[in-house]
Amino acid sequence: MAKSYYTLFETALGDCGIAWSQNGLTGVQLPDKTRSLSEARMRKVDAELWAGPLPDGVQAVTDQLVAYASGDAVDFSDVELDFSHLETFERAVYRALRMVARGETVTYGELAEKAGWPTGAAQSVGRAMARNPWPVIVPCHRVLAAGNKPGGFSAPGGLKTKEKLLAMEGVYLDGGAPLLPGLFG
Repeated sequence: MAKSYYTLFETALGDCGIAWSQNGLTGVQLPDKTRSLSEARMRKVDAELWAGPLPDGVQAVTDQLVAYASGDAVDFSDVELDFSHLETFERAVYRALRMVARGETVTYGELAEKAGWPTGAAQSVGRAMARNPWPVIVPCHRVLAAGNKPGGFSAPGGLKTKEKLLAMEGVYLDGGAPLLPGLFG
């Protein structure tokens, strides 16, 4: 397995993290309540991360994430991801989800079908969403439960964060508007 690096960076939503290897991005961390909690969450996923200078391609992705957190429409579809540590099912689901555009949503069952798996795989899709190493870039916040209910969200802030990210993209589950500047404010 390739050596992985990470850095933390400030956004309008709080301190995010990004991790990468020579094969592409290995992870993204949405802001937690503090910078140290964001870093701890990154290390929980991969204890072998090394702090390192950002290669140009990774710097470009951090710039995109900063713009996204400020409310800009950003297309992450060309970001190179390192899928080497994932099972076939997760790879298929994450690739299909990357095709769900900003402002659109899909249910767990619909995503299973888009990924080429039977409708009965909705629960497996939910588990894959909970393990998504690249939130926002692989937009797991755009996946809803049947009946367009919010479902779950394992990132810091839980459903509040999911609703805020959707609202930033023009999808309002509760009719409200995003609370900026931070996820917890």
